[in-house]
Amino acid sequence: MIKTDSEYKKAVEKVRDERRRIDAEQNRLKKEGVPKDLIQLAIDPLASFTMQLEEEIHFYENIKRGVFPELQNLEGLGRLLIALRINRNIQQKELAQALGVTESQVSRDERNEYQGASIEKIREVLKVLGVNMISEIDTKIRA
Repeated sequence: MIKTDSEYKKAVEKVRDERRRIDAEQNRLKKEGVPKDLIQLAIDPLASFTMQLEEEIHFYENIKRGVFPELQNLEGLGRLLIALRINRNIQQKELAQALGVTESQVSRDERNEYQGASIEKIREVLKVLGVNMISEIDTKIRA
């Protein structure tokens, strides 16, 4: 997950470089007379990595604009907390100070996407970020 503007810029450059590399490899294989289906097999792993990085870039751009993913059964809550911090332009160090913990603790929590965090910790992070989380319960039985 991209967490800083500098990581974002590096990711954008990496995608641009990878796209050039993929194009160059496709052209090289075409010149060698490799069939299209085999070229695609050779290119797919490179393209897959690039597509994944593009998805991360898109996610980062969305959170900077304030477009957040919807949670279902709290799946992705940790990722959302990180996204909210980024959107609010709060550095890990600032969050740590406001929570009364070390920066390394915040870094560890984010690296683990707040897995195992207590409700109280999540509540405190939301408070520091200035976010009010509202839940909706859907009681319809799903097959």
